[in-house]
Amino acid sequence: MAKATIQYVCSSCGAKAPQMLGRCPVCGEWGTYEEEIKTSPHPSPQGRGLRSGVTAPQKLQDVVASEEMQIDMHNGELNRVLGGGLVPGSLVLLGGEPGIGKSTLALQVLMQQGERKTFYASGEESVRQLKLRAERLAGNAENLFISSETSLERILDQVKEIEPEIVVVDSIQTIGTEAIDASIGSLSQVRECAARILEFAKTRNIPFFIIGHINKEGSLAGPKVLEHIVDTVLQFEGDQHNMYRILRAQKNRFGSTAELGIYEMQQNGLREVTNPSELLLSTAREGLSGISIAAAVEGVRPFLIEVQALVSSAAYGTPQRSSTGFDGRRLNMLLAVLEKRVGFKLLQKDVFLNIAGGLRVQDPAIDLAVLAAVLSSNMDIALDAATCLCGEVGLAGEIRPVNRIEQRIAEAQKLGFQRILIPADNKVDSKRFTITIVPVRRVTDAFRLLIKAGN
Repeated sequence: MAKATIQYVCSSCGAKAPQMLGRCPVCGEWGTYEEEIKTSPHPSPQGRGLRSGVTAPQKLQDVVASEEMQIDMHNGELNRVLGGGLVPGSLVLLGGEPGIGKSTLALQVLMQQGERKTFYASGEESVRQLKLRAERLAGNAENLFISSETSLERILDQVKEIEPEIVVVDSIQTIGTEAIDASIGSLSQVRECAARILEFAKTRNIPFFIIGHINKEGSLAGPKVLEHIVDTVLQFEGDQHNMYRILRAQKNRFGSTAELGIYEMQQNGLREVTNPSELLLSTAREGLSGISIAAAVEGVRPFLIEVQALVSSAAYGTPQRSSTGFDGRRLNMLLAVLEKRVGFKLLQKDVFLNIAGGLRVQDPAIDLAVLAAVLSSNMDIALDAATCLCGEVGLAGEIRPVNRIEQRIAEAQKLGFQRILIPADNKVDSKRFTITIVPVRRVTDAFRLLIKAGN
């Protein structure tokens, strides 16, 4: 007979405790412990509960490694983030804010598979609602099977019957298994369902996408062990009121986590943005102060972004520092450098910074462009529209070298820019490019060139 016990699990880090705690001693979060009913069967006399059919240990040199053929998803941005394609038998977790387009992306990708048989199991929508969404996407749904089901056992039985090549489960928080005596969406249900889907995917060699909710802090909801179970964790980011969406890999056992995919939300679904630089740059920036162009790199993809800054007199006693798409702490550091090393006093002024297009950029090479935009707005002088910048700014006011400098220069040249300011320590063969390359060593040197060109 199985014996049921009650334990308490932290929803933030997965730590367990025999009693309810107000504050987790592991991660330090408050109010994250939830009750979980655990059913522990008595160990079997043979192997004390070990699964039957466990393989014997093998020498690493004796294992024959076969090259896994990745599945082409017929979606260039998704293939890029996955590391070239979907690995058979893998389990991919797709997370994001409500309404960001997770279900739209999953259904659209399945409808792009052509002759490949696919299966979409939804615990949130009826089959009629799925039909309406599929008609709006206007894709090929001849080999797409759909189901509205919340029982994991019935979903797996349907997969056995249909034998699809790709399966999507939407979402893991709405699926429950009869093996756990707990409500759907609880920590134990989410963990058990994910573990059973992983075992099914590995034994049947069928890749699964599972869609997950996020909590109010913006991280994936459910126990932290959920992210450890899956092979790949994809995060779908963006603003619901903005047209652009960013797909990032937070974890990927089969590829790099530095890649990102860019989509544009349209009425008929998500469109791949193959050249984001042309869309992220506005054509009406000439003659406007507070705007600079940065040559950024996300993963291995270079693109140019528009950095906008607004400096105005503080309306309240304490000046405001606000940034959208850029780290606020790094902005405060750069403003301190601007005051200490360049001599511009911003203590009594509000500073607002925005990365155009709704992107969130983490590349430190846009530091120089951020300072240039702030300086341009403070002095109300427009920068040269044909000049772009790249360079990391240090605390001493020096411009530090950045990686993939030649790719940044080539991207600026392709988009018609006439000049680019780069760190002096980045050695580049200027004969390979037609764009004018200006090496700068300090922030003050770059500002002199920019103000002279602006005038």
